[in-house]
This record gives sequence, C-alpha cells and structure tokens, in this order.
Amino acid sequence: MHFDPDKVSTFPNLPGVYLMKNSEGEVLYIGKAKNLRKRVKQYFIPGRDGRLMVPFLVAKIAGIETIVVTSEKEALLLENNLIKQHKPRYNALLKDDKSYIALKISTKDTWPTVKIVRYRGSPQPDGLYFGPYTSAHAARQTLDLLNRLFPLRQCSEQEFARRTRPCLLYQMKRCAGPCGGKCTKEEYQHHVERTIKFLRGQDKEVLKELKQEMGRLSEAMEYEKAAQILKTIQYIEKTVESQHVDRPLGHDIDAIGLYRHGEDTVISQLIFRGGRLVGSRHFDFRSIAEEDQELITSFLLQHYLGEVDIPPEIVLPLSLLSSDQGSVEEMLSKKQNRKIHLHTPQRGEKKALLDMAQTNAESFFKTQKSAESLREKVLLEMQDLLELSRFPYRMECFDNSSIAGVEPVAAMVAFTDGQKDSKRYRLFRLKIGEKPDDYAAMREVLTRRYKKAKEENTLPDLIIVDGGKGQLNCALQVFEELNITGVDIIGLAKDEGRHDKGMTAEQIFLPGRGEPILLKMNSPVLHLLQQIRDEAHRSALAFHRKRRSKRTLHSALDDIPGIGPAKRKALLNHFGSLKKVEIATEEELQQVKGISSSNIAALMAFFQGKRE
Repeated sequence: MHFDPDKVSTFPNLPGVYLMKNSEGEVLYIGKAKNLRKRVKQYFIPGRDGRLMVPFLVAKIAGIETIVVTSEKEALLLENNLIKQHKPRYNALLKDDKSYIALKISTKDTWPTVKIVRYRGSPQPDGLYFGPYTSAHAARQTLDLLNRLFPLRQCSEQEFARRTRPCLLYQMKRCAGPCGGKCTKEEYQHHVERTIKFLRGQDKEVLKELKQEMGRLSEAMEYEKAAQILKTIQYIEKTVESQHVDRPLGHDIDAIGLYRHGEDTVISQLIFRGGRLVGSRHFDFRSIAEEDQELITSFLLQHYLGEVDIPPEIVLPLSLLSSDQGSVEEMLSKKQNRKIHLHTPQRGEKKALLDMAQTNAESFFKTQKSAESLREKVLLEMQDLLELSRFPYRMECFDNSSIAGVEPVAAMVAFTDGQKDSKRYRLFRLKIGEKPDDYAAMREVLTRRYKKAKEENTLPDLIIVDGGKGQLNCALQVFEELNITGVDIIGLAKDEGRHDKGMTAEQIFLPGRGEPILLKMNSPVLHLLQQIRDEAHRSALAFHRKRRSKRTLHSALDDIPGIGPAKRKALLNHFGSLKKVEIATEEELQQVKGISSSNIAALMAFFQGKRE
C-alpha cells in the first residue's frame, strides 16, 4: 500500500505539522511547514528534493497525517514534542543514554563541596555543574587544582557529621576546617563563590578579590594568612598564563559544528566558559531526512530546552530559516529568563571557534568510522577463527557467583557490534539451593534466559559461557531441550597448566571439537573475548556482594528488640549497607521513616556493644 500523491491537493494551505506513516501506522518522519500543501507536495515531484534519504522515505509512505496550527512558532514547538513522542527513524533524535563527566557544587549543602559526577542526558537541577569534561582525567586535574587553590572540605557527609576536630587537610591549608568551627559560614561561602568564579573563567575577578584580602591581612599584621593567599595568587597566575592560548574570548559561548557524509551526520558542541574550553559533546545520527537548517533547529530545541544552564550566545554553522530564528531564540530565552543570541559569524574570533567545532565534528566522524571498521575486522576474524555460522554482531556471556552455595547468583552481559550494551544486561537470583553446583547454575540461568528470548525472538548470534567442555556441553543440552538452533555457543576457560610470560593462557572450547583452541596472547579476538568474560565476572561478583550485604544486614539486625522485617527493610533502603547503619548518627537514624526513638536507642546500644 503506497500513498497516493493526488491526495496532497486536499491538504490545507496553512501552517502546521505533517506525520508520514508506513502501512503499519508507524511514524517515519515528522516535519513542519508554513504551507502544508506546498511543502508536502515537494516530496512527490521527481528531482525537487535532493536529500539523500528522501527517496527511501517516500517509498515507504502509506499515509500522511496533518495537524494545523495558528502560527509557525506553534508548528516548531509541536514538531519538537511529536519527535520526542514518536521517535521517527528519519528524524534526528537526541539520545539521553550517553554518560558525561562534570564537576558539581551542590547548592543544597550547608557546607558545599566540589565533586566529580557522572550523569546521563541533562544534569539534575540540584546544583551547579561545570563541564562536561572530555575525560575523567581532565576532570580530576581540574579538581586537584581547585583543592590546591580553595580550601573547601573534601570529606563525605557522614564523615563530616562525625568529626569534632579538623583532619590533616586543615593542617596542610587545604581545608578551612568547618567541622571544627575553624571558619564561619560567611567565610566558607566566600571560598565557594571564588571556586565558582574560577570555574566560570572569571580569573581576573578572583585575583582582584584575593589581592584586596591580602592587603587587608598585611595591614592587620596577619602575615601568615597573607603569605598563604600570596601563594594562591601566584598559583592562579601561573595556571592562567599556561591556559592563555585557550582564551580568545572572555565570556560564555557554545560553538556548534555540523558534518555530513553520506547517510551519517555528526553535530559537535564545544563549550566555552569564561573564554576557556571546558568540555565538548558529540551527537551522531544515521539515515535522517532533515535538511541542515531543520536539523540544527531540531537540535537546539531538543538539547537546550533540557539543559540547566544555557550560555547567552550560541554560534551556528549556518543560519536558521528566518521563520525559525526568532522563535527558537524566544523559546531558549524564556527557558533561561535572559536573552539568548543565535548567529553565524563570518569572521573574527567567533568564526575561529566555529571552525574549531566544525573540525571536531569531522574528526569525531573519522575516528568513529575508524573504530567501527576496526571492530568489524575483529568480529570477522572471530567468525573465521572460531568457525561461527553467523557474524557475532550480538553476543551474550554468562558467569555465576556464590560462596559455599550462599546467595547463588548469575549475570549476563551483552555486547553489540563489539561494544558493551548495558541496556541488555540481566541479573539472576538462582534457585538451585545451598549446595554448590556450577552445572545446575548454568542450566538454570540459560533455561530462564533463552526460554524467554525464544518467545520474544531476541536470540543473540553468539553465546559465551565461562568454563570448559563441561559447561559448554551443559549449554548445548539446554538449547537442544529448548529446540533452539542457529545460535553459536563457545566455552572460555583459563588454561591453569600453561603460562606464557607470567600470563595465564585461555582455552576456547567449540562444539564437536575434542581439543580447545589456543589463540595468541596478542590476538585482538582473544582480547575482546577476555573483555566480555571479565565484564560478566565483574557484574556477577558485584551482584553477589550486594545480595550478601542484604543478607548480612538482615541477620545482624535479627536480634535487636523492636526491629522487625519492615524496619530492617527501611534501614537497608535508606543506608544501603550494615556498615553505614553501624556508623550512622542519632540524627541520621531519625531520618529513617518508621524508626522510633526506642528503636534508635536499641540500635545504638547494639552497635556500641559490638564495638566494646
């Protein structure tokens, strides 16, 4: 069933949004138009629309739905909302599953600290975020610098609550000592404000304040404190001097780069704060039908409307449609409660920033393609070496964990196209009983996983079991019982009797072969298999520790009067571990819902008795 182009003549000559659907009713593409009839008609005039993906899109269209609105601004906003709702395959949709690294100053804490945090999508509005940083190493370097310059506390909330006198960091002049009453809240807040200004690139303002304070301390003959501030000034000046090359401008700005090659598209965002490049993000898309102007408009709305902090200026690789420019600026300005300016510089320092963003977008694409090509080469080699019937695009690996049969668990990790696919990870609490039995554990977890996978038609290409010939045969029996064919299965086990340069070799067991395969120690196929097996082991071990911790908490609290199952669960949910319950203060215990003053007294007495 194909869409009849003659129906377009019945569409209204009004602004609105159009939804292109296939024969199953799935939305393929969403667009907006000043005039719906004229815009949609262009898709069906041969040669009129030169976008690469349009012929593929048009061939799949079975129906087009239109929604009329009163203005182009309403159409822009509706289009953005519908794209997020329907996730059409030919529209660019920003994914929120990427992990970013930033420095965070919590605005809710009485005595704020600077911490390295990871977040997905957009950060929560629970503090000030600086970044994202290009790597954890870059974030740690900045944090180390801040710890040298500004004496904010570095301890955890629980450690801070327990302390009555400052730690060694106070003696080293690395902490203002709020835990021991060595500074007032006003003094501590000054340190926080200077930290924020420094992270925002306001070095000159911080230096001016520090020099004024040093002068006041010198006049008051507090020479030791003045000398300490002089060291901070000198360190900042040295740092700023080394970073001068990165600071062509002195204010906050984002530069957006766009690179397209065939069906692939990359958008690069460079983040400048106080003129300093503090982070970057890259967004990649494939097989999208949007034109460059439409793509940038969609990106600005999807990305920045979800951001906590929007810079006052965003430079773009091309000008937006005149009908969109004012509407997008208005929406972003309203979100930030101040004017946001979008423009495309043609010369000068801002053009240099834009060129840098363009170069980054192209570089990211080439690096990504190079990595994809390398992964494909390794997977093809794996298919050949291990005599697999299918290309191992989707792989799943299992590992079991228990100690003397206590809390037996299993973990399944998944790799797609040679990379971790954490959304498909699975954890299993096993029901094999208290007696340790690796084969029973393997049989149970494989049966549970692949009985369901068969029903859902989500079988992988390759299954890796951690173990030798016995575990492999066990897996093959399970698949025979489930009547599953066409899936490759291998066993991976360490060769305990062989060592090469101090490293234990690996044995790879294949169905129908008596002897295992031994790959060279520098084989990229072996390295990938080891990475997958080690990830499964890490996941199973972490899950087992978590289960054991809950079991320990349950048994340790059994003997405390007044602490029943509901209160044990409340304590576990609140603190997460027995150790944290043990070191909790009376004030922290009072925050647990359902825990009375008599319960707190019983808990404190119990743990005090344990310590004695």
